[in-house]
Amino acid sequence: MKIVFSHEGILPVLGYGGIERILFWHMAELVRLGHKVVLIGNPESKVKEFGIELVTVKGDFTSQWIEYIPEDSDIIHLSYNYKVPGKIPTIITVHGNGQIGEFFEKNSVFVSKKHAEIHGSTQYVHNAIDLKEYPYEPKTKREWKNFLFLAKTSWSVKNLKGAVKAARISHKHLHVAGGHWFGLSRFVHNHGIVGGIDKMKIIRSCDFMVFPVRWHEPFGIAVIEAMSQGLPVIGSSYGSLPELISKETGFIANNQQELNQLVGADASKQFNPDGIRKYVEDNFNITKHAEKYLMLYEKVINGAILNETNPIYQFQKRPETLLPY
Repeated sequence: MKIVFSHEGILPVLGYGGIERILFWHMAELVRLGHKVVLIGNPESKVKEFGIELVTVKGDFTSQWIEYIPEDSDIIHLSYNYKVPGKIPTIITVHGNGQIGEFFEKNSVFVSKKHAEIHGSTQYVHNAIDLKEYPYEPKTKREWKNFLFLAKTSWSVKNLKGAVKAARISHKHLHVAGGHWFGLSRFVHNHGIVGGIDKMKIIRSCDFMVFPVRWHEPFGIAVIEAMSQGLPVIGSSYGSLPELISKETGFIANNQQELNQLVGADASKQFNPDGIRKYVEDNFNITKHAEKYLMLYEKVINGAILNETNPIYQFQKRPETLLPY
């Protein structure tokens, strides 16, 4: 199968990157599974060594990339909402939440069941990670003293404020990765925006993670990143989190009071880090992700339409509107 992707940025990303990392992992895995992969992309991308053919665009990328689609392509897979002219079948992965009244193409796929639901769809494939980039180093002792906040701190929907409040009340140490908390507390430790080895060191230094988001989180790649190192996760009840966090891998905190109580308690003996790692290996590995998309590719190539009607964001409030917590 010949599968075409389009991305203007440099791949693979060198530092922080969510969607870009998943896109690259997916392409590389498709090559490993024996498929022909073409990236119409940035001339600085270093993808050829992974068996991915790189096609670069002369001129304005946004308006001209479609002119470089190979005629013998079997399918086009995009990571943004765009109608490709012509007869080559197209699938679109929707990574974020839509805006009020925003329509998506009928062959759109979302990143969690809840994410699909709030856009009027049933089509979803969970995100995944390449576990080779997340080698597991078991921690010999967990004391439930240090917890992690791994998200863009500038996004109020990620609710750093709630994590800080839980740290102050419980006198537990909060490690902030993804930006800074601009305040003073001996319990809050800023690590800034980190990626790669530095991010892994911070994750491994913690005992658990909190992810108390106040919006419908489409997926939450940070959740499975933390779990890949055996960390249980305390998350809110919004978006994909109840799909990702089981009783064996963490807790759902329905409000700030529950979050404070769970952070303040000692659940270090309640979870099996090796079991949490196995949960990620079984459910959120990039091979399983690629295989699910290959089945969807086959359907679309054979003429199927994934959604009977165009998915549309279902709510009358902007997705960034803070939900109660």
